[in-house]
Amino acid sequence: MSTQTLARKRVAILGSTGSIGTQALDVIAAHPERFTVVGLAAGRNLARLREQVQTFAPEVATSAEDGPEGLMRVATQTQPDIVLAATDGAVAFDAVHAAIERGTDVAVANKELIVAAGEVMLAAAARSGSRLLPVDSEHSALFQCLVGEDPATVAAIVVTASGGPFRTTSAAEMAEATLESALAHPTWRMGTKNTIDSATLMNKGLEVIEASRLFGQPGERVLIAVHPQSILHGFVVFTDGSVKGQLCAPDMKIPIGYALAFPERLSGFSATVDPLNALGAKPDASALRYDFEMPDFERFPCLRLAYQALARGGTAPAVLSAANEVAVRSFVEGKVRFGEIARIIETTLERVAHRDATLAFIREADSDARLAAAEYVEDIRCC
Repeated sequence: MSTQTLARKRVAILGSTGSIGTQALDVIAAHPERFTVVGLAAGRNLARLREQVQTFAPEVATSAEDGPEGLMRVATQTQPDIVLAATDGAVAFDAVHAAIERGTDVAVANKELIVAAGEVMLAAAARSGSRLLPVDSEHSALFQCLVGEDPATVAAIVVTASGGPFRTTSAAEMAEATLESALAHPTWRMGTKNTIDSATLMNKGLEVIEASRLFGQPGERVLIAVHPQSILHGFVVFTDGSVKGQLCAPDMKIPIGYALAFPERLSGFSATVDPLNALGAKPDASALRYDFEMPDFERFPCLRLAYQALARGGTAPAVLSAANEVAVRSFVEGKVRFGEIARIIETTLERVAHRDATLAFIREADSDARLAAAEYVEDIRCC
């Protein structure tokens, strides 16, 4: 289909001044014939929001000062064709849920959205016809591998992990890791919270839960492979033994563009293709190597906790996600050691009551988990 015949998609972005939001706007700016920005909801970076408003002239622009109502206005009142959910945590749950109930497609770049409230969001999407389109590179890869496939033929889905900055670091060294070393990611450019999650591998734990929800697979069929080059982003093993993977250079603009343009693909890739460069090699490279390893659940206990929360279901994943946010923030603020992050999460999972997944119960679980985790952080500091 010619791009001239496509109506421009109306895009609303929740989290426009963050890493994903700004990269999404770069994609949109490169394809003005495909997209128009109708709404921007930022955090507290008002200077950047003003620049974005000047460049894209959205119908509605809000910031953290406007609270949840601002997010709701951007997600619904702008009548978007697609909402990019790129905020952290649970702040945008109600706005995204409202968009889904209206039948609006949602490009999901917020792990917590599907981890904590995936059961509710997917049920609403099934009723309204809204499509939840993954933006995380791993879930975008799996989504692309599964398009047109019969779910009954899937034997396993595999998310890949770079291994983060501590892939080869001992448990003893990690326990005392500094903030600077935890933020030294070897591959990806991400915000602070996501980078720390990569260091603990909680990002992979959350992605396992997210993949289970998005693609309807039980936890035992959602696996992890460590792939330091971060070029093969995910693959699917089928019941006949075939394996289908999605590969591309480690550039978040590729999955962002795929989600925004779906079911079309964006143009702009060089007409002259260097095959190794297309697979992620540096320019003029004569060879490209892929390595794969199994994850170490002993050195990275957050993986074990994530699988346990997924198996328990209900509000347990919401508790996991909220406790992780508190633990990561406490580490960044220097209140706890890196090695205490998993301990905080595990203790919180034990202390917060388990309930079925409804939006009301998820909100309560999120609040209770944050309180319990914060209290445990103070217990650690006092001892």
